[in-house]
Amino acid sequence: MDMDGKELLKLMRNNDWEEVRVEGSHHIMKKGNKEISVPVHGSKSIKKGLLNKILKDAGLK
Repeated sequence: MDMDGKELLKLMRNNDWEEVRVEGSHHIMKKGNKEISVPVHGSKSIKKGLLNKILKDAGLK
C-alpha cells in the first residue's frame, strides 16, 4: 500500500479522528485519549514501516 500524508489524514478523518493541531509538517490527530502524529511532506509517500505503525495504532489495520 502506497499512501502520502494527505491521503492518510483523509482516511483518519473518515474514521472519526480529529485534527487538533499542526506542528510544522506533522499533523496531530486525536480520538478519545489517543494522539497520533502524521507527517505530511507534500506528495511524498510515507514509508511502509511508519505507515503500518500509524494504521495499527489508529485501529485501521
